[in-house]
Amino acid sequence: MKKLIVSLLFVTAIQVHAQQFISSGTIEFEMRTNNHKSIGEGIWADMFRDKIAQFSTSWYSYTFDNNKSVYKYEKQDEKTKVPFFNNNVEEDLWYSDFNSGQVVKRKFVFDDQYLLTDSMTQINWKLVPNETREIAGFNCRKAVGILFDSVYVFAFYTDEILIPGGPMSLHGLPGMILGVTIPRMHSSWIATKVDIINVNKSSIIPPVKGKKKQGKDLIEVVKKATSDWGSWGQQAVWNIFL
Repeated sequence: MKKLIVSLLFVTAIQVHAQQFISSGTIEFEMRTNNHKSIGEGIWADMFRDKIAQFSTSWYSYTFDNNKSVYKYEKQDEKTKVPFFNNNVEEDLWYSDFNSGQVVKRKFVFDDQYLLTDSMTQINWKLVPNETREIAGFNCRKAVGILFDSVYVFAFYTDEILIPGGPMSLHGLPGMILGVTIPRMHSSWIATKVDIINVNKSSIIPPVKGKKKQGKDLIEVVKKATSDWGSWGQQAVWNIFL
């Protein structure tokens, strides 16, 4: 009996030790988009659908430390790149400060680089019980959020990574979002690896270059300019928000 108790205590100690809580690291995200669905329907979409790859893939990095983070573009699959859409995504960057509740975004829109500073937008999340998934070696729980009053976001987060962030400016769950699907944007983001050793903490600074503008004002400009773009026009607006 004593041996059994000692063995159980030993196993429990190992399990507790294995439960890690991470406050600093770098996460690699793979973003995948269904371009054929993204361009929607209509004459314009029909003209280009057979000229672009059905799916495109890009990779982003999310570096975090001391409750601050930077999410930025790293590379994309050149074979599946859409040549006339989002060609300047490499300029986009998101800086989030969870202490102050502020996000600074550098966005390239219509041949201009903008610097957008806003408070973090509240996302209405609902946790989904008893639904989990392993992502990048972490056990993740499911949550469902709503953006723009009607756009559903399906996310998987882990409470082992303490920062309550995620790809782009998604946030607000009790831990780090490692997997996201936004059906109406025909896109998904999935963490492929987490590095807690080689962390470039000096890169976690807000961007400073770009035309300063309020996000809501830029959204109105984009709405007018893309009113006849169909589905892609709507997604251009959502991308500014996110």
